[in-house]
Amino acid sequence: MTAGVQALDGVKIVEFGSYAAGPHVGKMLANFGATVVHVESMSRPDGFRMQYPPYKDGKPGMNAGGCFAYFNDSKYDVTVDLKNPEGIGLAKRLADWSDIVIENMRPGVIDRLGLGYGELRSSNPRVIMLSTCNMGQTGPRADTPGFGSQLSALAGMCGLTGERDGPPMLLYGPYIDFIASTLGATAVLAALERRQRTGHGAYLDVSQYECGLMFLAGPMLQFHRSSKIAERAANDDPDAAPHGAYACRGEGWIALSCWSNEEFSRLCGAIGRTDLARDSGLATLAGRKSAATLIHHALAAWAHDSNAQEAAQLLQSAGVHAHSVNSVAELFTDSQLVSRRLWRRRRHPVIGDQAYCFPAFELSETPGDITASGPVLGADNERVFRDFLGLNEDEFNSARAKGAMD
Repeated sequence: MTAGVQALDGVKIVEFGSYAAGPHVGKMLANFGATVVHVESMSRPDGFRMQYPPYKDGKPGMNAGGCFAYFNDSKYDVTVDLKNPEGIGLAKRLADWSDIVIENMRPGVIDRLGLGYGELRSSNPRVIMLSTCNMGQTGPRADTPGFGSQLSALAGMCGLTGERDGPPMLLYGPYIDFIASTLGATAVLAALERRQRTGHGAYLDVSQYECGLMFLAGPMLQFHRSSKIAERAANDDPDAAPHGAYACRGEGWIALSCWSNEEFSRLCGAIGRTDLARDSGLATLAGRKSAATLIHHALAAWAHDSNAQEAAQLLQSAGVHAHSVNSVAELFTDSQLVSRRLWRRRRHPVIGDQAYCFPAFELSETPGDITASGPVLGADNERVFRDFLGLNEDEFNSARAKGAMD
């Protein structure tokens, strides 16, 4: 696991986390040079290993899960039985070795294991600990379990998604998890900077639910100002018309929006409907919203015979907000993403070649990298416990024999 000089060289992290929100924090920090040790156990591996496809050749396997590998690249992986006293001893030694401890268990679990912040800072007063869970560590619903789709519903996002007269729609994937993990990584970096100045560690309590609310700032402000509750509006936008997605030739789609009267006029010229631009009834936002069906039919007819990417380029050149709707396959060939080296291919020992996603930011003086593929379960037990923690051969073999590593 080597790369050029990186911003977080020398920073040591242990991760008692699983699924997305905790491990994604560690992944981003590992991509900029931190040494990150992901802790699992043989009896209770990270849920992403066996519960989330895709798998190599479509066959579930402990080391065949692409989802786990995708969120854990550039890390070391060890197995520790946290129900075994010897395993707890190893975990505490890892925490003492670390600058940062990340955990995303349910509130109270890490404390019951004897690995809470109060316990860890008694032997490592400079340690920074990040706890991230659904609701945060306190409050009447702190113990509520769930995944990203439930959080999106709770945070009001699903209530604003869908047809006006239809049901709320679940968003794709654990959307809020990645809002929380990105903010969590930022909080960790702030705590590191503070520690440089003061020498003090910190405890960071990140509520994923609360992180999601930042995307509802507009509707919440509207409610506070006027008591008006935002409602589902399909693809409509209160300040843009037209605003929607239109089917193109083949299986393509184009998404477009007009944010001014002038932009609507340019759109009409680009699609050959200057008659609409001359219609005084469509010269205002309110007028266009009243004639939404007319405009929709005109755009649908134009898009139907157009190639999505060519149509997007035509509208962009006319000064209209528009983009083709990418499929998943097109994301891997998108010239913008390729140019910025978002995708870094690394060879996984079981899965084979896999495209890993680099964080969406880069540092000019200390560029990061995907330094290794996602690890297989327990691949680094000897390296971490012998080389990082300094166990001699007898200590290592004794801990293993007593079930500390499952």
